[in-house]
Amino acid sequence: MEKLTIGKLANSAGINLETIRYYERIGLMPEPGRTECGHRNYAAGHVRRLTFIRRARELGFALEDIRALLELAEPGRVSCGEVQKIAARHLHNVRSKLADLAKMEQLLSKTVAQCGGNRSSACPVLEILDAPQNGA
Repeated sequence: MEKLTIGKLANSAGINLETIRYYERIGLMPEPGRTECGHRNYAAGHVRRLTFIRRARELGFALEDIRALLELAEPGRVSCGEVQKIAARHLHNVRSKLADLAKMEQLLSKTVAQCGGNRSSACPVLEILDAPQNGA
């Protein structure tokens, strides 16, 4: 198997170079081998792991959840029950965010509809943005 430079790894997995270095610093990516000159030397397993991380991030998983999922994906560690708990918790968070977004959409839609678009001393959009928040 051909060894990959960090640039080739980034291209293969669709991730920025600095992101790869960051994932290495925080331990999501294992340290790669090094050439005699000290350059990083990646293998196919790095591409697979980095692609896994990218896909999990695209789905909105937190880094700590990704760390747990990576551990559970190791041979002999697979536990669908544990994976399901992590995914179910994330799904709950996504659904909560969707509900919050729906409320915001309704409020903003109602406020925009009240705005006449003309010059006026009162603008509903500005008023709602300037209104004091409960508990603030």
